[in-house]
Amino acid sequence: MIRTRVVKKFLLCALCLGILVSWADAQIPGMAPPTAAQTSAPLGDTSALAREATGWLADLIKINTTNPPGNEEAAAKYIAALLQKEGITAELLPLAPGRSGLVARLKSSAFSDPSKALLLVAHMDVVGVERARWTVDPFGAVPKDGYIYGRGAIDDKGMLAANLAAFVALKRSNPRLNRDVIFLATASEEGPSDASIRILISKYWDKIAAKYAINEGGNVFVNSGKVQYVAVQASEKVALNVTVTAKGTSAHASIPLKDNAVTHLCVAMEKIGNYTAPVHFTTIVRRYFEGIAPLQDDEIAKWIRSLDTSDRGEHATRVISDTNPMWNAMIRDTISPTMLNAGVRPNVIPSVATATLNIRLLPGNTITALLGELNKVVNDPQVKFEVQPDGGLAAPDSSLESDFYAAIVKASAEEFGGAPVVPFQSTWATDSSQLRLHNVQAYGLVPFPLTDEDIKRMHGDDERIPAAAFAKGLDLMVRLVNEFAVAH
Repeated sequence: MIRTRVVKKFLLCALCLGILVSWADAQIPGMAPPTAAQTSAPLGDTSALAREATGWLADLIKINTTNPPGNEEAAAKYIAALLQKEGITAELLPLAPGRSGLVARLKSSAFSDPSKALLLVAHMDVVGVERARWTVDPFGAVPKDGYIYGRGAIDDKGMLAANLAAFVALKRSNPRLNRDVIFLATASEEGPSDASIRILISKYWDKIAAKYAINEGGNVFVNSGKVQYVAVQASEKVALNVTVTAKGTSAHASIPLKDNAVTHLCVAMEKIGNYTAPVHFTTIVRRYFEGIAPLQDDEIAKWIRSLDTSDRGEHATRVISDTNPMWNAMIRDTISPTMLNAGVRPNVIPSVATATLNIRLLPGNTITALLGELNKVVNDPQVKFEVQPDGGLAAPDSSLESDFYAAIVKASAEEFGGAPVVPFQSTWATDSSQLRLHNVQAYGLVPFPLTDEDIKRMHGDDERIPAAAFAKGLDLMVRLVNEFAVAH
């Protein structure tokens, strides 16, 4: 009997170990298994590293860095302790109470050369959650059905952990580097504050100065069970918030007034919601559509190829705008009403009603020109527009001719079985814009193969990352850093 119980316990332990091992090695849900060519990595078998990094990701998710207030310093200290165990000195970069960035460097020589250095960037803060709408603890890093659930699993603690893994793998392999490699964890990416990358750069630029950077911003798109294409962010739209204020007469609600501020605001919001900004194709967006046209069905491909034609271009823009909301947002300025505020009591007509517009401008377009158009559209002297402070700034595109962009294209194609790699202009904003303003050739690529369903959960409920996609993205980061920063 004793022998039987021992055998049963042994089998149970072996089963549990097998489950843990398979968590990081599992097939990506909805995606075909990778071929041998797709799984090869320059540092050999990375499955053990992936399991280790999966643990780091889980720990980082469990550190609640919801912004506000942020609390990024707790995550920074966790990363610093991990790096110390690897013999890597990390430095906290204090920004505000409880909020710090973190930097660590692997040197290629005794003297740092910022003109060659590579920066691995990811942010530690996350957006808030509506806990009641989640099926699991949003800060529990819950493994379920081949996924890791938790706020920040994709945005951006997944990349934070993958960058960390690539950095640690580089240190462990002890190669001869051809450039410094810098690991940077930033704070307050999810909202402007005195802890943002703008402040970090102003205080600590000498510690992070680099020629190239890899950050979030692009994606590895999975469709019908396989990687369809890899989109590398080289440009991004400019984010601004605008307050719309309607003013009227405050009075008793029993006597309706024609200058009711709520009514005027609602009419203005309807007009703004129905407004469509003119189409403009930036260089990056043209290259993007050229790259994805062969991947679409014949009908959509036909209209993509007609975008620049004089006789069919207008209809083509309508077709692609209706086909994909992201495509629509890539070719024009966009306006999304996001917040409304009015009134103090049900029986009082308020004197003021306000709304917030989240505006994303194409690089090169100005908020002054857009608000001029919106004033014409609304055409109401009771309604005023005011741009909120701390808006984004337009930055130059990153070059599509740089050595690092070529390295990203090569590594991505190798890792994903020859999938096309195209330049991308993101509709969302990232820390890369501030880096580009400081002459850094910054590129965005969340390296994990994700479906549209996975991507939609970012900033939403039940954010999750396929465990196997995390391991695959880690392989890409290891490959990219090794091929670009190691002297071969």
